[in-house]
Amino acid sequence: MTAEGFLEGRRLQMARGVLLQCIMGGYPPARFYGSDDGDLALVPDPAQIHRLPWSQQPRALAICDAEELTGESSSLSTRGQLKAVIARYAALGLAPVVATELEFFVFAPNTDPTQPFQPPLGLDGRREDGHSAFSISSNNGLRPFFTEVYACMAALGLPRDTFMHEMGVSQFEINLLHGDPLLLADQTLLFKHLLKEVALKHGLSVVCMAKPLAHTPGSSMHIHQSIIEIGSGRNVFSDKAGEPTATFRHFIAGQQAGMADFTALFAPNVNSYQRLCHPFASPNNACWSHDNRAAGLRIPASSPAARRVENRLPGADANPYLAIAASLAAGLYGIEHKLEPSEPIQGEFEVPDNLSLPCTLHAALERLKRSQLAKELFGKEFIEGYIASKTMELTSFFDEITPWERRVLAAQA
Repeated sequence: MTAEGFLEGRRLQMARGVLLQCIMGGYPPARFYGSDDGDLALVPDPAQIHRLPWSQQPRALAICDAEELTGESSSLSTRGQLKAVIARYAALGLAPVVATELEFFVFAPNTDPTQPFQPPLGLDGRREDGHSAFSISSNNGLRPFFTEVYACMAALGLPRDTFMHEMGVSQFEINLLHGDPLLLADQTLLFKHLLKEVALKHGLSVVCMAKPLAHTPGSSMHIHQSIIEIGSGRNVFSDKAGEPTATFRHFIAGQQAGMADFTALFAPNVNSYQRLCHPFASPNNACWSHDNRAAGLRIPASSPAARRVENRLPGADANPYLAIAASLAAGLYGIEHKLEPSEPIQGEFEVPDNLSLPCTLHAALERLKRSQLAKELFGKEFIEGYIASKTMELTSFFDEITPWERRVLAAQA
């Protein structure tokens, strides 16, 4: 939209079905988004209008809410779903606080998708080989790229906590500062967009797939969650003596109750399960533990004021609005129904059957399809539309024969 049209308040409308567009570009049948496929209004959030600092031509980006023409939030909008979850907390006098940790890979351009991704050439003319985890070296030649990333984050008002080189080849992680869940979802979205745009300027490719390289750790989007009392700002996970509260236990239990049903929301793509089936600290379970990275729900070591629950299931490919909404909605369900969690696990452990999670997209969608909890918390229209879109993507994947199948199976009798 032109700046003039935007400043005049011209309303931007979009077909309702676009919210269910699958990643290949197609749409499920119109019955999933209203048979008429009428319009939605895109209403900009005044706090989320940003001049894009990496663009030579003056451009701006506005994050919008998708609203029905009658004025209410569209049930198909993931941002709207997150706002609804936050409102349910507010009705109880509570406010969730979250932080996201996002991992991503920086690769050389990949013009042939049949070939594996490669790290960019370093300053010594060689490609990183995986020995740089947590390194402070700048040999990878990415210093100019990250310098512009930091500058663009500052220009967009994205506060950052820490950046680090992660365990994968040319893999990095950012920790965003904790705050309001909607703000953190917006910031995570903006950061991923920023990364890809700045990378293109530097002749690089940023990939937020869950598992872009074989034999290498995948990329997660861990979600740290706590709840404060509106007014006092007290963390309701800790009592006055600094001990865990019943609310803390109920929140964990709610997370456990929803993780299997919501796996398709946390791990939305075929590739997501490559990360989960080759763990590398990417646990595919609903166990919880004090500071054990093998558990799907980890309680990091912290002061009582900072007591929180880390959901380690979502991948970097997850929709931040939907993943945060699903995690918080499950926790609230546990609080409202006073659920009790399993016993915490420590050390090496076997995952009980009742705490194991789906390990393929097909299994996760089947679980979501049967979930009354998902329909209760997010509405039948959203869940059925989401399943329809993801089923199209899964079908498209099965329409292709992979190099592994040709290489290994063609010679079999």
